Amino acid sequence: MKILSLRTLLPRTAALAALGLLAYGGWSWSASTTTESTDDATITADHTIVAPQVSGFIDAVLVDDNQDVKRGQLLARIDDRDYQASLAAASAELAVAAAQLSNAAATLERQQAVIDQAHAVTRADLADIRYAESELQRHRRLASEGAGTQQVFEQARSRLEMAQARQAEHLATLQAARKQQEVLVAQRDAARAGLQRAQALKDRADLNLSYTQITSPIDGTIGRRALRVGAYVSPGTAILAVVPLQQAYVVANFRERQLMHMRPGQTATITVDAYPDAPLHGRVQSIAPGTGLSFSPVAPSNATGNFTKVAQRLPVKIVLDALPDNAPRLRAGMSVEAVVDTVATLDGDAQ
Repeated sequence: MKILSLRTLLPRTAALAALGLLAYGGWSWSASTTTESTDDATITADHTIVAPQVSGFIDAVLVDDNQDVKRGQLLARIDDRDYQASLAAASAELAVAAAQLSNAAATLERQQAVIDQAHAVTRADLADIRYAESELQRHRRLASEGAGTQQVFEQARSRLEMAQARQAEHLATLQAARKQQEVLVAQRDAARAGLQRAQALKDRADLNLSYTQITSPIDGTIGRRALRVGAYVSPGTAILAVVPLQQAYVVANFRERQLMHMRPGQTATITVDAYPDAPLHGRVQSIAPGTGLSFSPVAPSNATGNFTKVAQRLPVKIVLDALPDNAPRLRAGMSVEAVVDTVATLDGDAQ
């Protein structure tokens, strides 16, 4: 075998090393131009603050700090004795209102019978008047023919006037009965409204009683638990938070120039500081409409003449792909490094 001389071997080795460095540099340059990275990023979860809707003393606390809970799971109970009493009173008021409506309806029904009876009397009066008028006409004719007496004629006229008087009286009674019916209709309507009000009060008492059972609004993990047995709570007072860690996402703050080619749908690789050997994957969901400073209650003013240009950062929301069962447990606020591929999207199409 022919052994290469040192003079021949050294140039070849140098050439291979140069080619390797050139290839690595090309790969590094290509990667740097198609990805954007930042370590100004954290795990975030939209936690829900739990607050009671009624006031009272905490009777029982059924969850511990950092415990996983399901939606609808009972978290705590408020002493409900006052609310039980309020419900009993509201139920009694509802029963009274129902009885009043029943009585008003029965009275109105009886009044209709009175009206029907008075109407029947007026119809009988009309028949009497017609008969009396017929008799009066007959006796007038007989008197004119000389077959009857003036006394009988006067009696017939008197009977007609009496029948007309009775009719007037009975018509007045009928009118009064109808007016009374209008009053009774109003009383029945008032009783019905009273029943509706009593029902609403009972429903409210039922609702307030149910509010003494404080349940979880979402699936998640208990955090910031501030309630203790015996503590007094008021409506709207935050007593704990439920953090939906299974819906955690990443908020990564990128410099302005890094957003030139960044678009929703591009893939991202997330490395959690606590788990450097277990990278996660996701996609860009959205880019904030402004920098964090632009939403500050007191916006900075550059009109004073003292201006120093500072590169601004914009939040980018990255949603994570479905995590495997053996994935590390994420916690809100964890620091991560986010690397976004500004060329590839989830379906692999180039932007």
